[in-house]
Amino acid sequence: MTATLYNRQILALAVTLADFPRLTSPMRTGERRAPLCGSRVTIDMDMAAHGTVARLGLAVEACALGQAAAALLARAAPGQSAAALAAAHGALAAWLTGTSDTPPLWPGVAVLAAARAYPARHAAILLPFALAADLAADLCAELSGARAQERAA
Repeated sequence: MTATLYNRQILALAVTLADFPRLTSPMRTGERRAPLCGSRVTIDMDMAAHGTVARLGLAVEACALGQAAAALLARAAPGQSAAALAAAHGALAAWLTGTSDTPPLWPGVAVLAAARAYPARHAAILLPFALAADLAADLCAELSGARAQERAA
């Protein structure tokens, strides 16, 4: 790995994960592992009644790139909808693989640009975004079902 891949910005972001500890009583918790690199991410999520992320907590066992990506996710996830998280995941995947030259609109993600040349690191970067998108979609579906039941009652 080159020094540019693991630069000071990436390492500084990785350290900020301490700002997003696990939640004590989350609405939903999910865990996912990337088999290729062994990264593991656990996300606790609370969703607001109107369908946006209210709070997010993390536990991340990954390389500095995976940790930095998780920190970027956690910083901007509150207030995001399930659709926005899914779009961010898709845009990040397309950008990393070169399918798109446009960096995702997710705040700060340009710091990961050097990782585009290292496909073996993509799974660690995408992991927190994929898990957050899935958790948010599940919670939105659950909240929609609860609202429908309330209206029917």
